Amino acid sequence: MRGVAAPGSPFAADLLEGKRILITGGGTGLGRGVARHLAVHGAQVHLWGRRRAVLAEAAAEAAAARPGRVDGAGPGPAAARWCPVGAPRGAGAAARRPPPAAARPGSVHFQSVDVRDFDQVDAAIEEIWSSYGPLTGVVNNAAANFIAQTETLSPRAFDAITRTVMNGTFHTTLAAGRRWIAEGLPGSVLSTLTTWVWTGSAYVVPSAMAKAAVHAMTMSLAVEWAGYGIRLNALAPGPIPTDYAWEMLNPTGRSSVGATQAEGVPAGRVGTIEELANLTMFLLSNACDYLTGQTIAMDGGQMLAGPGTFAGLASLSEDDWREARERSQSASAASKARRTV
Repeated sequence: MRGVAAPGSPFAADLLEGKRILITGGGTGLGRGVARHLAVHGAQVHLWGRRRAVLAEAAAEAAAARPGRVDGAGPGPAAARWCPVGAPRGAGAAARRPPPAAARPGSVHFQSVDVRDFDQVDAAIEEIWSSYGPLTGVVNNAAANFIAQTETLSPRAFDAITRTVMNGTFHTTLAAGRRWIAEGLPGSVLSTLTTWVWTGSAYVVPSAMAKAAVHAMTMSLAVEWAGYGIRLNALAPGPIPTDYAWEMLNPTGRSSVGATQAEGVPAGRVGTIEELANLTMFLLSNACDYLTGQTIAMDGGQMLAGPGTFAGLASLSEDDWREARERSQSASAASKARRTV
């Protein structure tokens, strides 16, 4: 397969062979979509999220996308594996390593992890390190967001977003980075941001604040850790619709403004998972080890034509906001119910 392009891809099918990549927030949305492409191109992929059933489905979907699977194995124990956090060490890490078929290029594994809890994050990273080997890359994709008038937010709502985006990203980056430094290994961290890191955005203030903090972390650690061979970059995609995110950010017909709409994009359309995955794979590959500390906008020119923010929601009435809150709360409750499955 070496040197042969993957179906429908500009890259060779073995582009990411030898890479072991973690995606937080990998069970849904952009993380789930990107995972499939990483697996197709040979990476061993690890997915984190809070809903085990959703993760299992996402892992099986990503593993099934890899052509030429060993022994024709389909989704199942050899293709998509549950990696428990904090499992007994037994006779040592070597005794618990998965069979070769499970660790092959394109295999996908998943753990239920709340990135807001550093102890959970550190234990899960240790589980990967000891059971599969060191990560080569981390994609910080876990996020939370919803539109709201800032004066109506409770401290709990603010924490729910900022602890996931800012704290969760730092926790995961720190847990991997410490191990890379201690073992003298290179690594790559790629965080999912938005163009609001340069402009701010009304009506999504906790997310704008948290993502700006991750933008600052990306630039800061790019300098601090460059000498260790650790690169940090970020992507700021324009609108790429995914089910749950759009329920929270565009819950009603009246809330269809700015950041979620193609009308303000000079390219005249929304982005695609495939485009995001292609840029992600380039940044996680060995193609440009000199690139670090950058947040790259991939938005069809939206930010240059006018900030892709939610400022247009200023025209909503109180009744419009009430309807948006009710629909967002309904979507959130449905998501929490699925989390218990």
